[in-house]
Amino acid sequence: MALAAGTFVALAAAALYLTLQQPGEPVSPATVNIQGSAIGGPFTLTDHTGKRVTSAELFDGPTLIYFGYTFCPDVCPVDVAVMASAVDVLAERGFEVTPVFITVDPARDDPEAMAYYADAMHPTMIGLTGTEAEIKAVADAYKVYYERVNAPDSQAGYLVNHTTFTYMVMPDGVRAAFRDGFPPEEIAGEVARILSR
Repeated sequence: MALAAGTFVALAAAALYLTLQQPGEPVSPATVNIQGSAIGGPFTLTDHTGKRVTSAELFDGPTLIYFGYTFCPDVCPVDVAVMASAVDVLAERGFEVTPVFITVDPARDDPEAMAYYADAMHPTMIGLTGTEAEIKAVADAYKVYYERVNAPDSQAGYLVNHTTFTYMVMPDGVRAAFRDGFPPEEIAGEVARILSR
C-alpha cells in the first residue's frame, strides 16, 4: 500500500510539474532549455555534393544538426547514429525531419569525405563543410566549442575535441538542443512535442 501511495504521489508531482511548466519549456531530460538564448544564425557552407547552400535553403522544414567530424573515433558515430534513428522514429510518427552533419574539421572533411559519411549514416543526411573561417563562424553562432588536439598515436595524427549537442532547427530559428547519451526515442518524443504544439 505504501508503495502504491508513493507511486501516486510521484505521478501527481509529475502531473503538477507538467501543468505549471511553460508551454515552450522542454519536458525530456535529454533537452537543454535554450529559451532566450542567442543560438544559431545565417550561414553559407558547401554540402556533400559540392554545392554551396545557405541556411535559409537548408532550413525549409524541421532539421536536426550535429557538429562533429568524420575521423572521430568514438563519440560522433554514436551520436550521429542516434540522430539518424530519431529521424526514423519521427518518420514513423508522420514527421519529416532532415538530419544534418556539420564538420568541425574542414581540413580533412572535404565534400567527398562528407558524402561517404552522410551516405553511411542516413539516406537523407546532408553533410556540410567549408573553409576554416566559415566553419568557425557557424560554430560560434551555435555556441559550439571545438579544438584540435595532437594525437601522435592516432592514425589521423590529431583529434578534435568538441561539444556534443544535437540542435533542432526550424525556418524561424533554433528550437531545442539535446544532450548526448539519450536514446533516439527520447529525442524524437521531444521533437514531436515541439512540432505538435
